[in-house]
Amino acid sequence: MPVGLLGKKVGMTRVFTENGQAVPVSVVQAGPCTVVQRRTVDNDGYEAVQLGFEQRSRRRTNNPLTGHFESRGIAPLKHLAEFRISPEEEYEEGQEITVEIFSEGDVVDVTGKSKGRGFAGVIKRYGFHGGPASHGSKVHRSLQSAGATDAQRIFPGTRMPGHMGNERVTIKGLAIVGVDIENNLLLIKGGIPGARGGLIMIRPSRKSIKE
Repeated sequence: MPVGLLGKKVGMTRVFTENGQAVPVSVVQAGPCTVVQRRTVDNDGYEAVQLGFEQRSRRRTNNPLTGHFESRGIAPLKHLAEFRISPEEEYEEGQEITVEIFSEGDVVDVTGKSKGRGFAGVIKRYGFHGGPASHGSKVHRSLQSAGATDAQRIFPGTRMPGHMGNERVTIKGLAIVGVDIENNLLLIKGGIPGARGGLIMIRPSRKSIKE
C-alpha cells in the first residue's frame, strides 16, 4: 500500500470523461517527498516514516532542525509529517517518493487546513435561520436564546458566534482521476480543504469511493 505524500493545493479545474461528462477535480502538486527518518518499534515503539517536502534555505532553518537534517545527509526541508506504515514495508532515509506511488482510480483521504473566515456570527457559522426581517423585530441575525436561564451560565458546546475556519479537516474517500508524473500533479475528484498554496496530506483510504 502507498505510504502517502505531502503536497500543495494548486486549485480546481475539470476533466471530461469518455462519454463527455464533466468531472470537477482538485489539482495538487504532490511531492516529491524525501524520507527523513524511519521510525521503528524497537527505537520508537511504532512503525512510521517521516517525510519532508519542499526545499528550505539553511538560513531559515533553526539549529535543532538543521542538526536533524545534517545527521542524515539531507538538505533542509520546509514541511515534515509522519505516515504510519506496516513493519514489512521497507523505506530508507534519503529515499525519494513521488506521485508514481498512486494511480488513476485509487481512493485517498486528503487532510488540510480549512480557510480562515475570522469572527463569524451564527448565521454564517452554523446556518441559523435568523429572526424576522420586519421593522418591528429587534432580533435579525443574533442567536436569540443561549440556553437555560436557571443555570445562570452558558453550557459547553453551545453554538455561538466565534472564530470560524482555520481548522484541520480530513475528507475521506476521494478518487484519483489522473496522475501527471512529469509535473508531479494529482487530479483528485471533488473539492479538498484549504486555500491555494496550502499544505495537503494525501494518504491511501480504507473507505470506498465517494459517489
